[in-house]
Amino acid sequence: MHGPASSGWLLVALCAVTGAYCLARMRGGAEGQRSAAGGEALMGFGMAAMAVPAAVYTPPAWAWPFYAAVFGAAGVHALWAARAGAHHLHHLVGAAAMVYMSVVMAGSPAHAHGQGGSGVPLLTGALLLYFAGYVLLTGVRLVPVAAVAGGAGPAGWGGRPELARACRLSMAIAMVAMLLTL
Repeated sequence: MHGPASSGWLLVALCAVTGAYCLARMRGGAEGQRSAAGGEALMGFGMAAMAVPAAVYTPPAWAWPFYAAVFGAAGVHALWAARAGAHHLHHLVGAAAMVYMSVVMAGSPAHAHGQGGSGVPLLTGALLLYFAGYVLLTGVRLVPVAAVAGGAGPAGWGGRPELARACRLSMAIAMVAMLLTL
């Protein structure tokens, strides 16, 4: 990623903490929830690795095809899991975005992004539009509502749906920031 090193490190921290929380979420819940949390953990750690400022560390040439392969496999898994629930389609779009960013990074000379003057490519714009819409929709869903009387007791911190939404929200915000730097 290119841009100021401080914002790159903030993205690294945000994505790494989100990935760690998603790993913790894998310990509880139903099988489908554990699988979704695992995919989100992979996404969080992968985004953290890609967000390391280029001035600090330039990955070897083989890293970008490796990222593309890993997230391509994650996309196939998300497509397969989408049979059970439409939520996995978001994972599919996220994995496709990661593959796209990996391919762009691998194809750029010396990874000099944002220096072309060719404008925003159509696919980048479509992904930006999707993730910006996802951020807005998820943000609205996080607005507190009145508690339902007689609901279930307090859930553990790993089983709270609003924390899972906040996790997805933070990764979508990070994805917007990363796509803007392409």
